[in-house]
Amino acid sequence: MNVIGYGLCVIGAALGIGLASSAVANSMARQPEVQGRLFTVFILASAFIEALCLIGFVVAIM
Repeated sequence: MNVIGYGLCVIGAALGIGLASSAVANSMARQPEVQGRLFTVFILASAFIEALCLIGFVVAIM
């Protein structure tokens, strides 16, 4: 049962990071001058998504 819970967390994190990276790539293609700020925001968003995935892993183990 724990494996299923962690699997769902990983799928959610992968979808979240995939959607975020798609939106950042689209935004950079439209406005290349804001590339630095978009990349910074993307890295922060990815870190938060991964943190939520790790919290889900801990909850699945408990």
